[in-house]
Amino acid sequence: MSKPIAAIIGRPNVGKSTLFNKLAGQRIAIVDDTPGVTRDRIYTEVEWNGRTILITDTGGIEPKTDNEILQHMRKQAEIAIFMVDSRSGLTADDIQIGRMLQKAKKPVIVAVNKIDTVGNLPFEYYEFYELGFPDDPIPLSSLSGTGTGDLLDAILEKCPADDGVVEEDDSIKVAVIGKPNAGKSSIVNKIIGQKRMIVSDIPGTTRDAVDAYVENEYGKYTFIDTAGIRRQSKISDNIERFSVLRAKAAVDRADVCLIMIDASEGITEQDEKIAGIAHEAGKASIIVINKWDKVEKDNKTVNEFTEDIYTSLSYMTYAPIIFVSALTGQRLNKLFEHINYVYGQATFRATTGMLNDLLTDATTRVQPPSDKGRRLKIYYMTQTAIQPTTFVIFCNSVKLFHFSYQRYIENRLRETFGFRGVPIKIIIRERGE
Repeated sequence: MSKPIAAIIGRPNVGKSTLFNKLAGQRIAIVDDTPGVTRDRIYTEVEWNGRTILITDTGGIEPKTDNEILQHMRKQAEIAIFMVDSRSGLTADDIQIGRMLQKAKKPVIVAVNKIDTVGNLPFEYYEFYELGFPDDPIPLSSLSGTGTGDLLDAILEKCPADDGVVEEDDSIKVAVIGKPNAGKSSIVNKIIGQKRMIVSDIPGTTRDAVDAYVENEYGKYTFIDTAGIRRQSKISDNIERFSVLRAKAAVDRADVCLIMIDASEGITEQDEKIAGIAHEAGKASIIVINKWDKVEKDNKTVNEFTEDIYTSLSYMTYAPIIFVSALTGQRLNKLFEHINYVYGQATFRATTGMLNDLLTDATTRVQPPSDKGRRLKIYYMTQTAIQPTTFVIFCNSVKLFHFSYQRYIENRLRETFGFRGVPIKIIIRERGE
């Protein structure tokens, strides 16, 4: 089921970040009385009536300078939450932003903020009908949360769920993620054999996630090229916010993530953060070292580079590494073999019988821990899901199940079944839960 993408838009200091925090359930956005204070990359997932809504906060829009932002909102967000301030009343900037949103030809919900009372609406509320949008403005308080349920209902109403008719698509979905200028578009272009993606040396050329279907002797694939994800401190405009949100959505719908790293730069802190997006989403992943043709090499280079990668990505040593060149096409055929392999690993299910044989052997080799005379007893283990690969272990005490022993069980799972390229999630429960 698709996730609606909603952007909170409005002039500075009308309460956009406060609303975002209320919807997210935590203080994520920076809230300040100074106009334009929101500068970080901000997005969150909100669960409502069985569906997930992706919401992004934006800095305050200045109508005279932000036409381009509205253009990108039109391309990359399904719906706009147009936020206005009841205490200020309808302003000239509100009218200008409203006209810009009408030109975007996307659904718009007018949210009138700073209305704390239910029932008796202030006179200023009715001024916002002059904006000319077809639906009634929604009164709300971003501070107390009053009216936010009506707002979320309106978003889902304007972005109806899929009708249940699903087109058959047996291709493997592959998201290509990484920093700007790591060669993401170049590698997709090389694979599909045509310059469909815009390729440039200017970081940030790709603003949206773009799909490219490929069918060859290895199988069927849908490659999703995504905008480069910059360091937060370098994100200075809302266009970049929409791009990051789209990249996050691309990872969510992917089966396999290719984490692109520029060999000429080596592994960086930002590469670690980008890899973490795929890891936390539970996606099968391959670490792709691009521009390998630019690196001076000897017989130790590959091993040294591999060691550096796994040292920096210590949480992701399960992911295979492949060295390629988008320019020359070096090892791109091997890339398809890796994609097929990790996808197979991500969709593998171990039977409960096989898992409990493994558990018996593991606990015999290394006795479970004990504390103050009480020993951990593990009753059984079962696999409950794939993509992400998830196991549930039932025991007598969650507190006795130390992290180190959980890591030991995970290592035994990998030794026995492989799960190469796949993050493993283990849930510990006491019997009876």
